[in-house]
Amino acid sequence: MISVVTEYEVWFIYIKISMVGFGVTQWGKGFLRISSVTSVVKKISGFHKYDLRGSLLFTGVVLITGGMAMAKLTIFGGGSWGTALADTAARVGHDVLLWSIEKDKMETLNEKHFNPGYLDDHQVHEGVRGTSYLKEAAEHSDMWLFVVPTQFVRQVFSDLQNLDINPRLICNAAKGFEISTMSRISEIAGEILPQPTYSVLSGPSHAEEVIKQMPTAVVVASQDDKAAKAWQEMLSSPYLRIYTSHDVAGVEVGGAVKNVIAIASGIAHTMGLGDNSTAALVSRGLAEIMRLGAKMGAHPLTLAGLAGVGDLMVTCYSIHSRNYRLGMAIGSGKTLQEAEKELGQVAEGVYTVKAMVKLANKYHVELPIAQAVNSILYQNVSPQEKLEELMTRDLKPEYPPNIYWSKEG
Repeated sequence: MISVVTEYEVWFIYIKISMVGFGVTQWGKGFLRISSVTSVVKKISGFHKYDLRGSLLFTGVVLITGGMAMAKLTIFGGGSWGTALADTAARVGHDVLLWSIEKDKMETLNEKHFNPGYLDDHQVHEGVRGTSYLKEAAEHSDMWLFVVPTQFVRQVFSDLQNLDINPRLICNAAKGFEISTMSRISEIAGEILPQPTYSVLSGPSHAEEVIKQMPTAVVVASQDDKAAKAWQEMLSSPYLRIYTSHDVAGVEVGGAVKNVIAIASGIAHTMGLGDNSTAALVSRGLAEIMRLGAKMGAHPLTLAGLAGVGDLMVTCYSIHSRNYRLGMAIGSGKTLQEAEKELGQVAEGVYTVKAMVKLANKYHVELPIAQAVNSILYQNVSPQEKLEELMTRDLKPEYPPNIYWSKEG
């Protein structure tokens, strides 16, 4: 079967046996990127040779795994995750402009192709350019991806609104609630940038592994199927598999609350409480995510999936997790200020926990782990004291008796 490919279309092709020819650049492990041929073999079994425009010969078994027209993408937020996503998008052939307020780092990115201070100075694909000029970033494309720390999202949205440049699609990949309003980022976007269709991306995705092209899967949620599909196609690669969802609230809640549970997990680890304790803590943390999520409109299956359990596990057990590392520092006796200074980056759970305490009161829902983390961080209560309180709470069923998936009759 022959598939016609435009001059600007990018396909990912896995060559199982061998390849000879020209016009191909090495891409990833076992993958090749082709961007200037007019036709490509879609499926071939056995030993074959095809001359594509007289410059490229394939031999062996060829399997096309995906494809999308090359597009322009603007990413706002030049930290670790923003940089890793920019690298991923560039590797699949897109024209990526990364915006950051740190002008010197963007200049280094353009000159030397790494982002100083992030991702161990890992080399970033040459298809990524950096800028510190907001207007330049906004004008670059009509697809905007935000990876800005949550407490600064409102300001960035407002600054962009003042430019009077209207994107077609926006997607958020940061995690957390706004402290002052307890709002999810989708709600902030609805206030300030209501015209473009909103999506949210989340899941188990440490930037330190994505930049190394280590495989993972995440989910992008939007109330608009076409928007979710557009982001799925824009960012998917052989090492980043993206699923779609309609559950914006579930993906946002799962991504936000897990950071607070990760701080608790880090504290427990440093206290030497053991694997049983950590597993019990994280499981009960999931119960808090479920309870709050239900009140905020999340679907339970979302919270049992990549944006819930998946992100919770990777954040609560991995040294790559900033929130987990901050919890370890707190558990070792450091103050919050000392722990943040040692970390050197934003741990969103430090802010999210404040919003969670407010949300617990607003929705009349029990969040004992979140409230314990808040007391440890901001009220100088010792981890040992909060542990004793958690373990001596009133005995009760694991789930309230009136909560079931379904009832007979």
